Amino acid sequence: MIDMMAPVLALLTAAALGLGLWRVRGTRRAERETERLQDRIWRISESEDRYRALVAATTEIIVQRDARGRITYANEDFARLLGREPIALIGSQDDLEILDRNAVEIGPDGVRRLEAQVRAADGRARWFAFVEMPVAHGDATHWLRAGRDVTARVEAIRSRDAALERAEAASVAKSRFLATVSHEMRTPLNGILGMADLVLGTELNPEQRTYVEAVRTSGQALLGLIDGVLDFSRIEAGRLDLAAEPFDLPALSEGVVELLAPRAQDKGIEIALDVTEDFPAAVLGDADRVRQILINLAGNAIKFTERGGVGVSLSFVRTAAGGEVVLAVADTGPGIPEERLPILFEEFEQGDGSASRSHEGTGLGLAITRRLVTRMGGRIEAESRLGRGSTFRILLPLAEVAGIGDGGRVPLPPLSARRCLIVADSPFQAPYLARSLSRAGAATVIVDSLESGLDALSGAAFDVVLADRALGDGAVRQIADAARACGVRTSLVLLSPFDRRGFGAPGAAGFDGYLIKPVRPRSLFERLLASTGPVEAAAAPPEAPSHTGSHLRVLLAEDNPINALLATRALERLGATVVHAADGVEALERFESDGPFDLALIDVRMPRLDGHETARRIRAAESGCAHRLHLVALTANAGREDEIAARAAGFDGFLAKPLNLKLLPPLLERQSARAA
Repeated sequence: MIDMMAPVLALLTAAALGLGLWRVRGTRRAERETERLQDRIWRISESEDRYRALVAATTEIIVQRDARGRITYANEDFARLLGREPIALIGSQDDLEILDRNAVEIGPDGVRRLEAQVRAADGRARWFAFVEMPVAHGDATHWLRAGRDVTARVEAIRSRDAALERAEAASVAKSRFLATVSHEMRTPLNGILGMADLVLGTELNPEQRTYVEAVRTSGQALLGLIDGVLDFSRIEAGRLDLAAEPFDLPALSEGVVELLAPRAQDKGIEIALDVTEDFPAAVLGDADRVRQILINLAGNAIKFTERGGVGVSLSFVRTAAGGEVVLAVADTGPGIPEERLPILFEEFEQGDGSASRSHEGTGLGLAITRRLVTRMGGRIEAESRLGRGSTFRILLPLAEVAGIGDGGRVPLPPLSARRCLIVADSPFQAPYLARSLSRAGAATVIVDSLESGLDALSGAAFDVVLADRALGDGAVRQIADAARACGVRTSLVLLSPFDRRGFGAPGAAGFDGYLIKPVRPRSLFERLLASTGPVEAAAAPPEAPSHTGSHLRVLLAEDNPINALLATRALERLGATVVHAADGVEALERFESDGPFDLALIDVRMPRLDGHETARRIRAAESGCAHRLHLVALTANAGREDEIAARAAGFDGFLAKPLNLKLLPPLLERQSARAA
């Protein structure tokens, strides 16, 4: 029996042991799972603690709402803005009172951003930058909003904008003030300069002419001061508009050089221009501003140069981006101290910075030039050596314009077998002429004195001789005699416009002709290309005949009696019949009762009815009529915006005050052609 129970007991024992082991293992697994759950709960709790600590520590306001807008969480800062406790907000739909807001920006991820001004519980208004984003909460979506206080930034921006508006308003007021002052100053200046021109056209003895010319010179100096201040003010106010039109820069530069030549020749110095052979016929830019830059630089160089001269040169650098104009103005003046070069382009500075400086001027010319160059995207460079002179170099990104023509240039004459001698003590004109001749293939020699010229003629054969009268009448006559004795084919004398009357006929002095300084390459080549007879190159154009405006009836609307008298006398001298009106209302009455007129000159600023409104009413009255009166605005404000405003009012032309009487003959000639 015992033997039979042994296996059963063993089996029961094993089962009991297995069950115990299973229970032990289950207990251990449960313990391990419990440990893992506890670890997870601890980590979650720790993470939530960190999250709550971060939320509590942040300076931003944070609130979370469910789909119905009920608050599920709010931090202390949000609750403080509402004047509540965070726990009291849970489940409510309380929100901040919005006073102002900008547009909501919604990103592709659904995040919404906006800035809003809200009222806090203490009554203060604060600006916040809000970010709202969706947050998954089980099967539902909650919205989490965070806001950062940006009151200081918004107020700073608004203060800046308000200051900018005040500055712009002040700038506009200053511009209006300057425009008014400009008109009020130019109006009497117009009378002074115009009357001086009228008097200079009458019979005067030398003493009287000297006095009248002094009046005109002083008036022109004052006009230059006004223009400089106005230009600087326009640039400072950012009211300078630049044109982008094709223009012939070499021709423009020739005009500027010839304009400044009398000023240089009055001082006994020269001014000359050199243009590289490959310079484009036309470039794209603002011709008026480039002219102003050139006048400022060359005029400044003339002012400070007492001996020698001023040289203007043009070259063009073609680049992958288009091209760059290099405009250089060099002089043989006293030079500029090295320590003054860095401040040379500041306002009211001159090369001579001493209190007892020997040259007048505001010191605005170079400052205006630098600002114009910068505005055009260029740069300006200056180099100088004391006692040797200065060079100012302007680099402007002006693109070449193709298909405009040849810029009025003449073909280079075939001079490959010609030898030329230039006798001139000239720092710029002689080298520039030699360069032009060399481009045509001539072999050129320059000497700077009578003795050197005679030695050159005695030692070699020349086909062309150019002698500068600045060497003296006796010297150039000896050069002419020696040239004829050597069989020179062509001999020319270089003269300033003032020299021509005193020198007499070039043939009487042994020359074939003369060239007026500054010499244009065109004049030089035309003279050399002439096949028969002497040619007086660059002769002054004849004066306009007094009957330029014959049979033209002109309506003049001008409230200033002196300017009205000036314009009336100048027009009557040209043969026109003038009907004067003292203001816009009277001008309209004259237009209706005394018409038709061929031309109307109308001052823009007049009492009762200004020039712009007068022009508009004249145009309205002409509606449906075949005859259209040619209207020309007279204004002391000569800016581009003023011209645009005049044309918008119906004007066909635009003349700046002080009125340049030399512009009246061509104006009447064009109108006579229209009337014919």
